[in-house]
Amino acid sequence: MMDPTVSMLSVLGIAILMIIVLSIKFRIHAFISLLAACFLIAFATGMPLDKIGKSIEVGMGGTLGFLAPILALGAIIGKMMEISGGAEKLSRTLINIIGKSRAAWAMMIVAYICGIPVFLQVGIVLLTPILFCVVKESKQPLVKIALAMTTALTVVHCIVPPHPAAMAIALALKADVGKVIFYGLLVGLPATALAGPVYGHFLSKNNDLEVPAQYSCVEPTPDEKLPAFGITLFTILLPLLMMIGKTIIELVGDKNAAYMPIVNFLGSPITALFLAAILSYYVMGLKRGFSLGDLAKKTESAMGPMATIILVIGAAGAFNRVILDSGIGDVLKAVLTAIQISPLIMAWVIAIVMRFAIGSATVAMMTSAGFITPVLAAYPSLDPALVAIAIGAGAIGASHVTDPGFWFVKESLGIPMNKMFTIYTGSTTIAAVIGLAGTLVLAAIVG
Repeated sequence: MMDPTVSMLSVLGIAILMIIVLSIKFRIHAFISLLAACFLIAFATGMPLDKIGKSIEVGMGGTLGFLAPILALGAIIGKMMEISGGAEKLSRTLINIIGKSRAAWAMMIVAYICGIPVFLQVGIVLLTPILFCVVKESKQPLVKIALAMTTALTVVHCIVPPHPAAMAIALALKADVGKVIFYGLLVGLPATALAGPVYGHFLSKNNDLEVPAQYSCVEPTPDEKLPAFGITLFTILLPLLMMIGKTIIELVGDKNAAYMPIVNFLGSPITALFLAAILSYYVMGLKRGFSLGDLAKKTESAMGPMATIILVIGAAGAFNRVILDSGIGDVLKAVLTAIQISPLIMAWVIAIVMRFAIGSATVAMMTSAGFITPVLAAYPSLDPALVAIAIGAGAIGASHVTDPGFWFVKESLGIPMNKMFTIYTGSTTIAAVIGLAGTLVLAAIVG
């Protein structure tokens, strides 16, 4: 008779293989693939029939009850940036400050900021026309500036809340969001810099790209038609400032003080993003000449693409819940804690392997959280915010043909297939390794 531990792990392995085969071989939507894996685990481990539906319901509801409004509010801010030209204003101002010879660094900062409320693909659509304007004006190599943009968008996608993927991990691990933001910025910026502009400079010596024909005549928008730099930057950064502010006040102040309910309310991700969305309506919408009716239509168009993301994240939350409720979580805890390896390294390895196999960084992150959550009980002193960063860092790397973002970057920037592995796969993997190193250093400092 098969050992129960081996049996449970075999079921999990088959479930993961099912997700990979259904998603890649048969092109089945990730939502259906994840739900199919939920039912496979439930039936194979003998979960009571009346508990299966409840487990999936709790997993989806617990994940999306918090994330759905964050996704929607982030989509609104991203849409306001798009229609107002806010991203273009940020890039133009920063290039003027930093200098055209350092245009790649300016583009990195712009992508890092603009990528916070939007998904990778949306960020690429938003910033690609600006990218080619910057290349044209600065006369810098395209590969250098393009990598600065795509690496920044990928890194912020995985490790900096209130980006939805990073926020989902913070929620799943019950980590302090302000800490995750602060740690994510500390770890993410060096990873982005080395894997973006620095690596791009190295590649540009022998491997530059050509500007696609459709962008060769792109002209910048006149300054008078763009929103002001200061208020645009403040609007985008407002949620981060409010959430980090809450964490700082909790660390240095009295948690029982009379003002703490107000601090907790204002520092809540939903409140912070709601206020930023309202401000974006005014600054990037009404002040730019759009009517309330126009903004209503723009808001509606921003919500549509979120449906797929919401379903995938919800199904990944259900998958994690079923792993715990089926008893596989206890087995994982016993096996992984028996391995003498740092849980941060373990979380990173799981995430990058899942990223390589499944493709989607969001699915890889959520699935990895399901693996590592049972293990954390054995490390009560380990800050879950650090685990969130380790998972996010792992999910940055190894982007290749299984990743929809890989193809989106290729087609959007016109990169030949034979160069994509050197350029984008190489960049994401470098960022992941540096992200792990940064996380381990940070863990040694903060204890």
